[in-house]
Amino acid sequence: MPHDWSRYWRSPDRPLEAMHAHFEQHVYHRHSHETYSFGVTETGAQSFSCRGGAHTSATGMVMAFNPEDPHDGHATDALGFTYRIVHIGPELVSGALADATGRKAGLPVFAAPVVDDAALAGALRALHAALLGDATALRRDELLTATIAGIVRRAATTPVAPAGGPSRAARIAGQARQVLHDRLRDDLTIDDLARATAASRFAVYRAFKSEYGLSPSDYQRQLRLRTARTLIAAGTPLGEAAASTGFADQSHLTRWFTRCFGMTPGAFRQASR
Repeated sequence: MPHDWSRYWRSPDRPLEAMHAHFEQHVYHRHSHETYSFGVTETGAQSFSCRGGAHTSATGMVMAFNPEDPHDGHATDALGFTYRIVHIGPELVSGALADATGRKAGLPVFAAPVVDDAALAGALRALHAALLGDATALRRDELLTATIAGIVRRAATTPVAPAGGPSRAARIAGQARQVLHDRLRDDLTIDDLARATAASRFAVYRAFKSEYGLSPSDYQRQLRLRTARTLIAAGTPLGEAAASTGFADQSHLTRWFTRCFGMTPGAFRQASR
């Protein structure tokens, strides 16, 4: 019998979350986060696809995802994997880097989704244990700043700004994305997005997938899940959160919430309290 389990922590006032989990059968649906996500594999190995390639994080390795990096994930073999992951909002990352360097810092980019670095793995484990344990707020902040500075120094690359303005494809994708945000609950069609962007249906789909790594329908579902998370954390009943974010019912929300976040909405609500 599989023994999947997860333990979750969420800051009540900052974009900072952490999860400790063991999965043997759970399979993450392709999704992304608004945050930077840094994980360390404690035992076993996790395989996933990200940025057009297949990757495996084995014991002791670090995973680094940029905001909006689409990825999935599953156990590499029947033994499963145990990992710790911390989700850190971009504003916390830039703030920590400013604290560490004494000057305003831009946002880093991580080119490699998997980093084999024992020092970083140790720092992430220490930060994660402090967040889920009984460390003082001061100690948590110290570890957060030190860990962010360390992982940026050892694993990040310098972002390169593209020359000129956005391409036509980028503009189409951005316009379609805005429609999805503005009409969260609407049962939109690809024709709706085509009309809003003055482009063909195929052009919208191709531009969106290229720009964001997800199809418009996957992005729409993810956006609804993120909104549902916010409502649930604020105390909204699960059924009401499902209805107000465009899901057919509570069970529909539960299925997708679990597939993308590795826990049920009920477990998330309990941890948020």
